[in-house]
Amino acid sequence: MIKKALFVRLEARPGKEHAVADFLDAGLEMTNREATTPIWFALRLSPTTFGVFDAFANEEDRQAHLHGSMAGALMARVDEMLASPPSVEPIDVLAMKNRLP
Repeated sequence: MIKKALFVRLEARPGKEHAVADFLDAGLEMTNREATTPIWFALRLSPTTFGVFDAFANEEDRQAHLHGSMAGALMARVDEMLASPPSVEPIDVLAMKNRLP
């Protein structure tokens, strides 16, 4: 059961929008290797603003993701790609629907 989540907002440096989009596209492979990250979305919110929403069964799994390869890869490229540090918002999931048509 999903109980915890994160929303991460990323603001690209001018001219780095494509690099952020490519990084997030590659992030799918990294998060697919994380057994404790069952739900992960990479989002484009505006031409320069991106986001990541991911969800977890519990706090331990959320912390594992925050200390995992995707987070490490992002933090290694913050100065290169982002106008400011990522905004990371922890979320408690109250209810969820997940059914494909």
